Amino acid sequence: MVETFGVRLQERVRDLGPLCVGVDPSSEVLTRWGRPDSVEGLEFCALAVLEAVTGVAAVIKPQVAFFERFGSAGYRVLERLIHEAHEADVLVLADAKRGDVDSTNEGYAQAWLSETSPLAVDAVTTSPYLGVAALRPLFDAAAAQGRGVFVVAATSNPEGRALQEARTFEQERVQEMVLRTVAELNQRDEGLGSFGVVLGATRDKPAFDLASLRGPFLVPGLGAQGAGVADVARLFERCEPGTVLVNVARAVLFAGPEQRGLLDAARRWRDDLLAVL
Repeated sequence: MVETFGVRLQERVRDLGPLCVGVDPSSEVLTRWGRPDSVEGLEFCALAVLEAVTGVAAVIKPQVAFFERFGSAGYRVLERLIHEAHEADVLVLADAKRGDVDSTNEGYAQAWLSETSPLAVDAVTTSPYLGVAALRPLFDAAAAQGRGVFVVAATSNPEGRALQEARTFEQERVQEMVLRTVAELNQRDEGLGSFGVVLGATRDKPAFDLASLRGPFLVPGLGAQGAGVADVARLFERCEPGTVLVNVARAVLFAGPEQRGLLDAARRWRDDLLAVL
């Protein structure tokens, strides 16, 4: 039986801590670094972050949008980042937020979760707003290959609340429906399952019992978006150790481009998170 992504991730978080560093080579970051907003600047930034946080962050999370804005050249940089991260034994979570009808999701599954794809990562983020069940090809591919899928439940940006807190025909909030459905999918696995959710640290605690998810959490919203480690502690106080992965991007990247600055920032966030999780 293939070991689940959740089990692999939990072991890594227990070894290194709960920090996930977002690799977000935006125009703003490259300008702050004194680098051109170009493929060359993109590559320098992405590889510098990887080098600095290896051994400190449990996971890196490249934001795919900042790579694909350069077309095929940007994707070549993303492929190199994924390859070098795996060579360094760093887990890679692609923040792609893919999601469509089931036939299209077959293609997304082949792109991000197939062993033969140059974009194959340990896990990928998905959007459930064409139906959680439509994501089945991604769930099946992840389960078969020991990879993971994170489904957006409640994001850290305030614009998402009107949709995520809306009610279904059964009068269940959409975010609660996503959490419940992912928990049901994880019931088929022993230990922590392959399927997680995105739950922003700026949000109120949902009615759903987070300790029953049986999968990992990806938590954005710290640093530039206003949340702190106390918010993470409040949301996930009853969750099993090793199940919460906290993303920090700009608060680490703005400390660059020098390796020492990136490393020190990553260590501070890791240590602060370890103190509450």
